[in-house]
Amino acid sequence: MATTALTVLVVDDDFRVANLHAGIAQSIAGFTVAGTANTLASARELLAAHTIDLALVDVYLPDGSGIDLVRELHCDSMVLTAATDSASVRAALSAGALAYLVKPFPHTVLAARLAGYARYRRTLATPQVDSASIEEALQALRPAATPTIPATVASPTKDLVLHTILEATAPLSAGEVATAIGISRATAQRYLANLVGSGTVRMQLRYGTTGRPEQEYSATRRG
Repeated sequence: MATTALTVLVVDDDFRVANLHAGIAQSIAGFTVAGTANTLASARELLAAHTIDLALVDVYLPDGSGIDLVRELHCDSMVLTAATDSASVRAALSAGALAYLVKPFPHTVLAARLAGYARYRRTLATPQVDSASIEEALQALRPAATPTIPATVASPTKDLVLHTILEATAPLSAGEVATAIGISRATAQRYLANLVGSGTVRMQLRYGTTGRPEQEYSATRRG
């Protein structure tokens, strides 16, 4: 039975950073992005228009502090920011943030936090839980230092996806990978998300002259 995707809102004053974090969230199975906001005002508009499960919020915004937004939220939140002062950390956690990540951080760190959040939600999806489930849910929010995402079963398709990325002379989109090896874009995206989560492949954004940026993938190392 299909499960409902967890809806994410990304709030960051830098539109490129917001798009990057949104791309990471969108690349992980089980997540969908409702939108990105670069101000408190636009974040509040999106919150009014959509049901959000998780907000990824920067502290420094043009029209105020993201921590104030976290305090207002009726959904879960994580703070993603360059702010390293202890007062901001305490305030964010006191406001209800489930995590506090200091930018810049590797893509795999955010991917692992999102995967952990999905596990947290699954663990607490039943009306009643015991102490072991509560502990499991809390541990899911703080993944190990070397982040991992549950791997798909090893398969020739996954090997083909990785081989295509390794052999490419330039970063490829999921659509380009799919075309190169004759699979659907959704299938390519699923394997690419897994490879990003394991740290084998990195994801960045390709900016064109018009329209939304496209996710593109390249090997983290060669050889």
